Amino acid sequence: MKVLLVNGSPRAKGCTYTALSEVARILEQEGIETEIFQLGAKPVQDCTACMKCRENGGKCVFDDVANELIEKAKGADGFVFGSPVYYAHPSGRVQSVLDRAFYAGGYAFAGKPGASVVSARRGGTAASFDVINKYFGITGMPVVSSTYWNMAYGKTPDEVRQDEEGMQTMRNLARNMAYMLKCFEAGKKAGIEAPAMERTHQTNFIR
Repeated sequence: MKVLLVNGSPRAKGCTYTALSEVARILEQEGIETEIFQLGAKPVQDCTACMKCRENGGKCVFDDVANELIEKAKGADGFVFGSPVYYAHPSGRVQSVLDRAFYAGGYAFAGKPGASVVSARRGGTAASFDVINKYFGITGMPVVSSTYWNMAYGKTPDEVRQDEEGMQTMRNLARNMAYMLKCFEAGKKAGIEAPAMERTHQTNFIR
């Protein structure tokens, strides 16, 4: 079993990475393989609704880190998406990549547990947390919770490590993720299949 942790910060070893690393550390202790995938600092194209991914077999026409994420998602059993808070929202990088990855390659995420982690110096965490969680609800992904919302506070990695409740929240999130993955694995071995989703109806509100 493997969990892919996505670092949506342009800083490879910053505050978001520090929070994700605490999650990864506990997951490894629980026998779950982890990988922290950094989205990098290069410019990222947002979705243009060109629909070409429908012709490209679930691959975005803009061949960048979004397609890399889709490929990695195929081999993952669970996900943690991390983002710094910019103006009370996730980073534009995270939103652009997730918009395209979920639209073009939603099949690679569907039905797999997901969690979001946000880091901030002070404010905007609740709104940012909510934005990322929206991706799970539209893709049939069970949401992994903790003992508080998955937020870490600090202006530097050292300050984040001093956020004792934030680090505790990360550890408990990891334990819940490991528990859920192990339950899913046990269910598969017992012959319990994931539910088949209906996709026949789509309502438009203009008649």
